Amino acid sequence: MTLSCVSPAPDPQPVRLALPGAIDPQALVGWRPEADLFEIGGETMGTLWRVRLAAPAGRFVPGELVGAIAHRLEVILAQMSHWRVDSALGRFNRAPAGHWAILPADFARVIACALTVHAQSDGAFDPAIGRLVCHWGHGPDLADTPPGDRTDARALDAARRASGCARLAWEPQTARLRQPGGVWLDLSGIAKGFAVDALAALLRERGIGHALVEIGGEFAGLGLRPDGDPWWVDLDTPVMGIAPLRVALHQLAVATSGDYVRGRHTIDPRSGQPVGHALAVSVVHASAMWADAWASALGVLEPAAAKRACRTHDLAARLLLREGGLVREWISPALVRMIDT
Repeated sequence: MTLSCVSPAPDPQPVRLALPGAIDPQALVGWRPEADLFEIGGETMGTLWRVRLAAPAGRFVPGELVGAIAHRLEVILAQMSHWRVDSALGRFNRAPAGHWAILPADFARVIACALTVHAQSDGAFDPAIGRLVCHWGHGPDLADTPPGDRTDARALDAARRASGCARLAWEPQTARLRQPGGVWLDLSGIAKGFAVDALAALLRERGIGHALVEIGGEFAGLGLRPDGDPWWVDLDTPVMGIAPLRVALHQLAVATSGDYVRGRHTIDPRSGQPVGHALAVSVVHASAMWADAWASALGVLEPAAAKRACRTHDLAARLLLREGGLVREWISPALVRMIDT
């Protein structure tokens, strides 16, 4: 992901605008045209976080907010980082067969969402492919013996057979997850989106209702800017010839998945192979967590299946797909309804 969602090269085509269906009256509470704009940021999850906000009325100390955000992000990492052996996720990955783990609240919410998207995407999204991710060199190696040569079909097959959330048992009422033995969770396709939602919730709790939150290219917009505009975000458009698409993030979030920055790192859980047809997939949703998971899933699904999933689940999505040596854009009906013509 890139920190900025602005297209890397000038494009002579006019910018298209995607707007929410209505202004949320509750989002206007606390809006002040004279409010000062602040920008704060830091590092997390191997990338950067950034918040642009309209200062609320009364006492506001940016440094206190930075500390609160850093603490909230640390709580999330302590639960779900697959790079930390002492995280709740790391302990689950090392747990013996038959062990039931009671997940902390954040972890449980993410697992519940991940399993739902897994079912709705016909397995294109799977939170239990840590072994496959490590096999292809995109994650920590938690095994005593590193995975074999990435071209070794037997090593790949072993990683695939040891993966998959179908092997897990999940009790949503008790937030218990059963380790069948050897399954490694990897939440990199959903955790950043959850963290964006968590920071947006933290801002609201502190009386800040007008802000733009970003973590590594995943965004959520609250309320309005002091000038009355929404928080505008341009979708990444890393090819020439496709008109820029700018989204008004008014009580909305957007997440993008693709291989135009980090190479072909997205793994199809069903085949165990990297995906090569999706250049960039963006999803606009009320929740950054759901947008993140669905952007990952749509990037794995074959083009026809991805378009079908967008229609079935009414997803507002922009797909940039490699087809016949060209990159073609497809916009879902839900996003078409948002575009101001």
